Amino acid sequence: MQTESSNQSDWLRSYYFFRAAFSVLWIAAAIVFAGQPGAAAFLLVIYPLWDALANLVDARVNGGLRTNSSQTLNVVVSTVTALAVSIALGKSTHAVLAVFGAWAILSGLLQLYTGVRRWRTEGAQSVMILSGAQSALAGGFMIGRSLGTVPPTILDIVPYTGFGAFYFLLSSIWLAVAAYRRADA
Repeated sequence: MQTESSNQSDWLRSYYFFRAAFSVLWIAAAIVFAGQPGAAAFLLVIYPLWDALANLVDARVNGGLRTNSSQTLNVVVSTVTALAVSIALGKSTHAVLAVFGAWAILSGLLQLYTGVRRWRTEGAQSVMILSGAQSALAGGFMIGRSLGTVPPTILDIVPYTGFGAFYFLLSSIWLAVAAYRRADA
C-alpha cells in the first residue's frame, strides 16, 4: 500500500523526469532550427510557457496554488517572460537574451525556495536547490552577454537549458534511488 508521501515521491520523480525530457527535446530543436528565425522565435516563447505550465500542474498536484506560493509566482513570472520574449524578438537578440537572463534569475530563486520548502517533506531536493542557485547565476551571465557586441542566438540559451535538464534528470534518479532504498528497508 502506498502512502501519501510515496505517492508524492512518485509524482516528483515522474515530474522531474518529464521536465528533463522536454528540455532535451527543446535543446535538439534549438540546435536543428537555430538558423531559422521563425522556428527559433517559437522555441524561445515556448520554453518559458512550458515552465509556467509545468509549475502550474505541479502546484495543483501538491496542494494548490495558494499552498505553493513560490510556484504560483513562478507561473506568473514565466508567463510574463513569454510575453516579454515575444516583444523582445521584435527589438533584438540582445534584448531576448536579457529577458531570458532576468527570467533565469527570478525563476532560479523561486525554484531554490521551492526546493528548500520541499526538503522538509520530501528530502532529496539538494539538486533542485543547486539548480535554482545555478539558474540565478546563469541569468546574470546571460544579462552580461546581452550587453556585448556579438549578436546572441538561441544557442546561447542551450547550455542553460542543458544544465536544467541534467538537474531534473539527476533529481528524478535521486528520488528513484531513495524510493528503492525505502522499499528495501
